[in-house]
Amino acid sequence: MGFVKEFKEFAIKGNVMDLAVGVIIGGAFGKIVDSIVNDLLMPIIAAIIGKPDFSNLYVVLKQGDAPIAAGTSLEEARKVANAVIFAYGNFITVAINFLLLAFCVFILIKGINKMKKKQEEAPAPGPSSTDQLLMQIRDELKNK
Repeated sequence: MGFVKEFKEFAIKGNVMDLAVGVIIGGAFGKIVDSIVNDLLMPIIAAIIGKPDFSNLYVVLKQGDAPIAAGTSLEEARKVANAVIFAYGNFITVAINFLLLAFCVFILIKGINKMKKKQEEAPAPGPSSTDQLLMQIRDELKNK
């Protein structure tokens, strides 16, 4: 089997197409979850505890060419030449956003699984009136 033919079979297989569709749907789903976190959850959290923005939290490990004063924004501190800055605040913000995102996905998946379970538990519809009549005729024929 030639390399091109083998690649063609691989690329056209259902698994690759399913993966491509999954990536596309995942991107769209990511935007939905991102909107849930940024547009619905974060305003509620901001109303309760204030806007949780830790991006300007940092520690100066080594002063640079100019001293970095307390209260200087991270952006300004990074402009100082030769300064070594341990910027942990953005990591905290990203970690909190990740936890909120993971919680949202968990709730969505839990709801979907609950709906699937209800669907599985729903009783199957009984035979139609035509099927019942045909079963009666079959039973009558068996008895004769």
